[in-house]
Amino acid sequence: MDTQRNGRLRRRQFLKRAGQFGALAMAARWMPAFATATGVTQTVQTTEGPIRGLIDDGVQTYLGIPYAAPPVGSLRFQPPIPPQPHQGVFDAVHYGHSAMQLPSGPLAVHDYPGTLSPALAQLYDTRGDLLTQNEDCLVLNVWAPLATGKLRPVMVWFHNGGYNQGSGSWPAFDGHNLALHQDVIVVTVNHRLNAFGFLNLAEIGGDKYAHSGVVGQLDLVRSLEWVRDNIAAFGGDPGNVTIFGQSGGGAKVSILHNMPSAVGLFHRCIIESGAALRVGDPSKASEQAEKVLRELGISNQELSRLENMCAADIQKAVVRVGGHYGPILDVHYIPEQPFSAHASVPGANVPMIIGTTRDEATIFEVGAESWRDMTNDDLVARINKQFGRDHGKLLLSAYRKFYPNYSPRYLYTAIFAGRAFLASVTLAERKIAQRSGDVYLYVFAWDCPVDDGILKAPHTMDIPFVFDNVEKGPLLLGDDRSTRRLGDTMSRAWATFARSGDPNTRMIPRWKPYDKATRDTMVFDSRSHIEKHYMADILPVLGLTS
Repeated sequence: MDTQRNGRLRRRQFLKRAGQFGALAMAARWMPAFATATGVTQTVQTTEGPIRGLIDDGVQTYLGIPYAAPPVGSLRFQPPIPPQPHQGVFDAVHYGHSAMQLPSGPLAVHDYPGTLSPALAQLYDTRGDLLTQNEDCLVLNVWAPLATGKLRPVMVWFHNGGYNQGSGSWPAFDGHNLALHQDVIVVTVNHRLNAFGFLNLAEIGGDKYAHSGVVGQLDLVRSLEWVRDNIAAFGGDPGNVTIFGQSGGGAKVSILHNMPSAVGLFHRCIIESGAALRVGDPSKASEQAEKVLRELGISNQELSRLENMCAADIQKAVVRVGGHYGPILDVHYIPEQPFSAHASVPGANVPMIIGTTRDEATIFEVGAESWRDMTNDDLVARINKQFGRDHGKLLLSAYRKFYPNYSPRYLYTAIFAGRAFLASVTLAERKIAQRSGDVYLYVFAWDCPVDDGILKAPHTMDIPFVFDNVEKGPLLLGDDRSTRRLGDTMSRAWATFARSGDPNTRMIPRWKPYDKATRDTMVFDSRSHIEKHYMADILPVLGLTS
């Protein structure tokens, strides 16, 4: 890490010495993404001082902009604070650090003996995070079409990976195409993850660590404050900000919707495969923190030692202890469970798009022979073991009726995908019961063609379509014209929603806000269409009570 940081410092010093021509030359050498760079942006004045980026095919691109002070030393486990002003012009020409990472977990596609793993790596190459991770990670990236004198809608992306890993600089999140083709400003954000963002030391360390269990979520609030204060200088409208995210990123959006400190910082939200209806319990999170401290050999009276401890040592201890991390209830920042029946509505009047992919769970099972070779007897035995014989029988009957052509392995994963869709429907219905803005419900049902379509429409597959980055992964996505058209369709719907709060375009049939009378659901596919009462016979069996 020290070698990498020294390399970055040398590159930055060179840029400052060599001026604009040097910036172009160095970017072409060090950043392949800028191979088509045609110029340097004009200097943009921010609250921390002037910055400049590069112009790449009609898009001004600024990478690695600090939005908060490095959370190190005495700022470790503390709420974020604004960064110090920088000296001179900041050259925003390379991605910043990814947050400290934990192992990626049960993504079984890595064990699949086919082309899936290298195909996914084209879009979601996480190996770079192992090299670039660092606590000094509170940075964001901005893509802005060349200025025309008008303020554009702003779309702020919070990455997936749960709360344990991930980065806003993964290739699939490149905002260039979305900004250029849909005339919006795109922002992607890195923030603290796992124990660095969510180690609950409040019960152990008192007031000093009162909010340590939510600081990673507070990083997101701070990034939105930076957007509010600075995005107009990039051509963005601070009064028209949409937050969106997938999986863990969708959960981050869900929780921000219910945080009083985020009120007014965004005006629309999109939740992809990440409906979050609950946050963690502080007492259980405190028990987890106790285990980490014991692993580190730190007593409850020695928490100050954490400030000077090597981040890698903390990371290793967290891995040895195991477990997952995420936001918890916090009397000041997250005082209630999101979208609970009696919760207040900080996100009142904020329109929402929410949905899932049709076959969420295939990506987690495809590497297992037991799934690929599953028989009907295997299916029945598994479902009965996990849900009980009576409930399992009801589930299988409902799913066989809804998916008459699904083999046992796909019925198995469909049941778990249905639970994700149930969470989206439940969140949508609670939101409309709160009368807090229109909700648009969707399912992504496009079958990935790689390896004879074994994944169908899995978790994460909607991301390159939303970002209009289909052409970045031909090995995974193919290059059929209808596939490229679906990328245009979804990215346009998302950007149109960001612009007006209504996702309807000429490329899709009329998409009405969700209501319990018709439960209209947009099914995104090569031929996108509306289905009424989608999964109507399944949702009550899964537990929908409304």
